[in-house]
Amino acid sequence: MDRRGAKRRAQEADVAEPRNKLARPALSLPTDPALYSGPFPFYRRPSELGCFSLDAQRQYHGDAHALRYYSPPPTYGQGPKFDLRDGYPDRYQPRDEEVREGLDHLLRWLLDHRGQLEGGPGWLAGAIVTWRGHLTKLLTTPYEQQEGWQLAASRFQGTLYLSEVETPAARAQRLARSPLLRELMYMGYKFEQYMCADKPESSPDPSGDVNTNVAFCSVLRSRLGNHPLLFSGEVDCTDPQAPSTQPPTCYVELKTAKEMHRPGHWRSFYRHKLLKWWAQSFLLGVPNVVAGFRNPEGFVCSLKTFPTMEMFEYVRNDRDGWNPSVCMNFCAAFLSFAQNTVVQDDPRLVHLFSWEPGSPVTVSKHQDAPYAFLPTWYVEAMTQDLPSPPKTPSPKD
Repeated sequence: MDRRGAKRRAQEADVAEPRNKLARPALSLPTDPALYSGPFPFYRRPSELGCFSLDAQRQYHGDAHALRYYSPPPTYGQGPKFDLRDGYPDRYQPRDEEVREGLDHLLRWLLDHRGQLEGGPGWLAGAIVTWRGHLTKLLTTPYEQQEGWQLAASRFQGTLYLSEVETPAARAQRLARSPLLRELMYMGYKFEQYMCADKPESSPDPSGDVNTNVAFCSVLRSRLGNHPLLFSGEVDCTDPQAPSTQPPTCYVELKTAKEMHRPGHWRSFYRHKLLKWWAQSFLLGVPNVVAGFRNPEGFVCSLKTFPTMEMFEYVRNDRDGWNPSVCMNFCAAFLSFAQNTVVQDDPRLVHLFSWEPGSPVTVSKHQDAPYAFLPTWYVEAMTQDLPSPPKTPSPKD
């Protein structure tokens, strides 16, 4: 009888074992679009908390001095005929991509404004802090077939921080970038120079240098499902003629694409490029993307405005198209996966989430270098600040 009782207890233990395993964090996350085709999840309309600028030397300034003003050409004639090759390479100062900035600029803003956050310090303790570009990659993952990614995650004072790690493949691709690709990158920035003025009432001046160190960044608050988000993204310009001057609804995203004449080319454009444009602009709450279509000689021959909320219409009836619900549901699932996996509060501990097309997202644990990304100056300042009561904003603030 004792033997039978022991055997029954052993069988019960065998049955219970999978239940215990389910209680532990999952070790991987599938990315198949069919798994995420449910209703569109809740996404709070992004609200701007503040901004910052980066100057020609990539130095941080806690103001909007790098913000440019949308100033499109008059709508008459044969199209704008902007020469996107003008100034290349003599008037081109590209940012040094060997410098890995991580979240540093956003953390600097956060340090300066942590006492003024709506909801107080307690709100930040439950939030996810990252760049908009990292969230864009998550949104497009279910449909991405070429480029993998790696995201480092650390929890500190309750907040989950996500920072991208350059994959070995992405680094190799960057270092082997062809002269043509480098010139195409320049053309995108040159288009912005033709379309933006430094002051609301002035005209664009395309005679100066194209310096990609300069950037204006918006800092926003939102929520996806039950995940509070604080993130920052670079903004091309603001439209002084916009129906609402309230950011981010006054912002405009500028893009270039090659001129297309065949239906197959347009179909591919809607399936791939428009997905990335939608993800990038939808997250930030930017209502319009203005595209300049260039000919093989590098001249912009036509402009077209794509309202962000109408982009899905181009692929709605395409069975190989993308679905916004899938993108947002996967992003929400990844954020839950990350929140449940990264439970230990330690700025030096990193969970590295890795993904390659055709595979699930996997995770590995690392301590300190080379993956730890929260800088000492930030950790020390936030730690010293911990015992003091939250700052009450003064009228000057």
